[in-house]
Amino acid sequence: MNRAQERELESTRVASWLRDAIVRGARSPGSRLIERDLASEYGVSRVPVRSALKALAMEGLVELRPRTWAIVREFTQEDLADLDEVRQVLEPMAARLAAERRSEEGAERLRRAISAAPSTIGAAAEFHEIVVELAGNRLLADLMGSIRSRLRWELAQHDDLSHIADEHVALHEAIRDGDGDRAAQLAHEHVQSIRGDRLARAEALRTGSVPVVAD
Repeated sequence: MNRAQERELESTRVASWLRDAIVRGARSPGSRLIERDLASEYGVSRVPVRSALKALAMEGLVELRPRTWAIVREFTQEDLADLDEVRQVLEPMAARLAAERRSEEGAERLRRAISAAPSTIGAAAEFHEIVVELAGNRLLADLMGSIRSRLRWELAQHDDLSHIADEHVALHEAIRDGDGDRAAQLAHEHVQSIRGDRLARAEALRTGSVPVVAD
């Protein structure tokens, strides 16, 4: 492996570490990402750190500040509304195609993704990514890939992913059964459900109210 390949591998690792930290909230929105500090923290030179920051900027998680530092992006409600609108178009399409092009192997992959760790960010994101893969449309995969990190960040904002896991179960069943119409409808409702939860949480934070749990 030559030096250029080593730096590319280092850049990929740094991007993965930072992406995970941002999604988990370990690096909060608006916090500074300074090249020399990150290079020291991860034990690499500044070159792969710079490349990693550029990659994360392309993913929408980081904002670059020329000649100073980068910062973790602060997503506004408008940013997330834009994401919802894109997801409401692309995800029902992916679900429909996955159902129409169903295979036993694909359905089993979705089942395993649900069963392994149903209420975790990683499992929830993996489920969505498998659906896109099963759709078998390369352009759709590229479009969804461009918002993958934003989707993971959005999922991480939920305190309870159990109902999302339940919705994934229903979507899996529609895809397994080859019901494209049903799969598309469930995918649309799923995006709406996630949006509703986020807006409710934002309102609760704004007003300082705490949801009442019924007996």
